[in-house]
Amino acid sequence: MLHTINKSPFESNILETCIRFLQPGDPLLFIENGVYAVQAHNRFAMLIESVHRTNPIFALQPDLSARGIMAILEGVETVDYEGFVDLVEKHKVNNWL
Repeated sequence: MLHTINKSPFESNILETCIRFLQPGDPLLFIENGVYAVQAHNRFAMLIESVHRTNPIFALQPDLSARGIMAILEGVETVDYEGFVDLVEKHKVNNWL
C-alpha cells in the first residue's frame, strides 16, 4: 500500500500515526507540505531514516522545489508527477490527511 503524507510534521502528527500502520515494503510518499519531513538536518531525520530501513521513501520534486528545499535526507527518492502516477498505478493508496 502506498501511503501519502501532505501535512508538515511540524504542524501535524500524521507522520507518526502513519508510521504505526506501515507494513514492511509499503512505499511512503511525501507531497505538498509533507515534503518538509524529508528536508536534511531536521528533527525528523532519525525517524525517516529508521523507516527507510524497511520502506522506500519518495518525495514529490515539484513540491520540494516550490518550498525551496534543496537538501533532502539520504535515501529519499524524488519523483516528478509521472513518477507519482506510476506509484499510484502500482499500489493501493492510503492518503493521510
